[in-house]
Amino acid sequence: METTVERAVTRVISSMHENLGQELTIDDMAETAMYSKFHFTRIFKGMTGTTPGRFLSALRLQEAKRLLVTTELNITDISNLVGYQSVGTFSSRFKSSVGMAPTTYRQLGGFAEVIHTDHRRPTNRSRPLAIQGTVFPPLEGGAGFVFIGLFPDCIPQGQPVRCTVLDRPGDYILEDVPEGTWHVLTQSVPYGMEEHDGIGKDAAPSIGSYGPVTVSADTLLKPAHIQLRSMRALDPPVLLALLDMRMTALAAVAV
Repeated sequence: METTVERAVTRVISSMHENLGQELTIDDMAETAMYSKFHFTRIFKGMTGTTPGRFLSALRLQEAKRLLVTTELNITDISNLVGYQSVGTFSSRFKSSVGMAPTTYRQLGGFAEVIHTDHRRPTNRSRPLAIQGTVFPPLEGGAGFVFIGLFPDCIPQGQPVRCTVLDRPGDYILEDVPEGTWHVLTQSVPYGMEEHDGIGKDAAPSIGSYGPVTVSADTLLKPAHIQLRSMRALDPPVLLALLDMRMTALAAVAV
């Protein structure tokens, strides 16, 4: 059963969706939630894992992703529709979050030809560190290819620290992991829906997470098992453009 706090946060997220192109301050959000702004900020982060401002920014970029692949609107119009007055600022934030420029994202139909991980290297070479576990399929609905990435926070955006792709839910390992505190984030789109990249209700992805987990040379890591589930309103959007698995899927069908 949904709690009073959940209803308040969900109400604010609905307001975000309805006002992506408008200025929406923390005071506005707190008023919608009917809490003081300090209490609201605390409960919002507790429910979603991130701040209201970062959640709103992620929703705006998610909508920009959708508009780029489903409309012929130009970049300037799209940036205005999702609340950016400067096309330069929009393009810069889109590239840093999604992994490519808006024009490239549109040209590639919403997919990345390759996902680059960041260049940080482990500081302790005497003992290679790894995060491993099992991704379990969702209890309801299907799952296809599974993207697993290691990120510094709970929003899958920018360059993952490490990543891998499975052809189905199962065992995984992320090797050569740097010391630090990370989130293991997963996304899976059902077979046959790869070209939609989760855009649209029929192609809604399953997601899962583990963490935060602190990785250090003197810590024995537990298995990072992840249960896939349907996305909820309280989940931050997936911003990173995922690998183009369409050709892989077609090849598998042809064999």
